[in-house]
Amino acid sequence: MEALTDNALMKKVKAGDLDKMGLLYERHKKRLFGFFYNTNHNASISEDLVQNVFIRMIKYKHTYTGEGSFLAWMFTTARNVNYDHFNANKSAYNERELSTVAHKMTTDSTADNAMDRDENQQLLRSALNKLDSDKREVLVLSKLKGIKFSEVGQIMGCSEGAAKVKAHRALKELRTVYLQMQQ
Repeated sequence: MEALTDNALMKKVKAGDLDKMGLLYERHKKRLFGFFYNTNHNASISEDLVQNVFIRMIKYKHTYTGEGSFLAWMFTTARNVNYDHFNANKSAYNERELSTVAHKMTTDSTADNAMDRDENQQLLRSALNKLDSDKREVLVLSKLKGIKFSEVGQIMGCSEGAAKVKAHRALKELRTVYLQMQQ
């Protein structure tokens, strides 16, 4: 039997076959968990937010048209869940609890290089935390999650070209902040 696409599964969910949401959950829970974990560094909260995405997808299944990318629709929902959670819990966050790109750093096994890498990761994390949330988000989506710019644009409510420009500017600002912090 041929596996159904995400679009086909979501159309079945929209038609009332809620069991298909379980298949979507299994396909995308890790990717969503990573998205949330990169913004809050808390596994428990990230797991809860993943659940909230799927609850919200069921609640708003009637808004799914199937015309665009399922991933873009899902990550738009995830982005909204993340904003809602962050806005409800603003006082609980500080700069260190926001996005990280540490797991994308190179991995070298020597002890000296490991210490240098840890220092660089912390510095990069701190630099990323100094960016505003939109810049952090475009970098997490495009660079860490590997989502295509056309989908990043849909998620962020802009064109593919605008998403590329935002990512370029965010990287440029991140580089500047990182280099200033190294001095």
